Amino acid sequence: MSTRNEQLEKKIRDKKWVAFTSILAAISITFAKLFVGIQTNSLGILAEAAHSALDLIAAIVTFFAVHFSDKPADAKHHYGHGKIENVSALFETILLVITCVWIFYEATERLVSGKSHVQPNVWAFAVILFSILVDLSRSKALTKVAQRYNSQALEADALHFSSDVWSSIVVLLGLGFVSFGYIWVDSIAAMIVAVFVLIACYRLGKRSIDALIDISLPQNETDWLHHYFQNLPKPVNGYHGLRTRMSGSVRYIDVDLEMDQTITIQEAHILAEKVISDITTKFPEAKVHIHTDISNDEHLHIH
Repeated sequence: MSTRNEQLEKKIRDKKWVAFTSILAAISITFAKLFVGIQTNSLGILAEAAHSALDLIAAIVTFFAVHFSDKPADAKHHYGHGKIENVSALFETILLVITCVWIFYEATERLVSGKSHVQPNVWAFAVILFSILVDLSRSKALTKVAQRYNSQALEADALHFSSDVWSSIVVLLGLGFVSFGYIWVDSIAAMIVAVFVLIACYRLGKRSIDALIDISLPQNETDWLHHYFQNLPKPVNGYHGLRTRMSGSVRYIDVDLEMDQTITIQEAHILAEKVISDITTKFPEAKVHIHTDISNDEHLHIH
């Protein structure tokens, strides 16, 4: 029990630390971009500043989400608090969509009016290069912890930082063109940034909504479960009623196993425990419930 508690504490500590350091990174990037964007009047950099500002909000939300999502089940939350991560990820998506609308509006306004006095300087290039380096570092760190603990909130944060890398490269190229007198490229670069962000929004939003409305596990994971149950040896005669869903990083798996009538209750219990062990080895944070049908009047629930 103590080992399990130590593992849980380490998980919470790792997730909170990587989320906290992401907040610090987002603060430095946001204010650097905002300052240089105002100084140069570059919509591309200001769009990046707005993007980073929302990343900062998202990082703060993620920090609290990964803290509360790992709280154990209680009287009001029988299935734990995992869906806080899914709500957090969806909130981040909505913020990013709002940013994209503003970027498209402002870019269109500049292109139509022709009023865009962009003044790129060495600091503009420096802040974007600095942003790319920080974003690469944070994306790698967040992805590593997100994969280790299957955290959707941290994965969402990593997606934000990784999309920032590509959008920053676009802005960097836009500044290069502006330096040669092609002022309108700055607005086009801002629009391309918005497209990158919208693509990220679609992927993140779909995953968040799927989890919130209890869509089953990803197809590859469901296929693995079907293959596993189909190849169980006797005395298992078959299975039915496989039900799966996600709640934060936790997978909930329920299934009915059809047992041969010659098996005893004790043997059925041992076999079900073996099945649970196999599944949780594949999916460490899974909560598995096995219902065994031994005969017309003998049933056993194990989880």
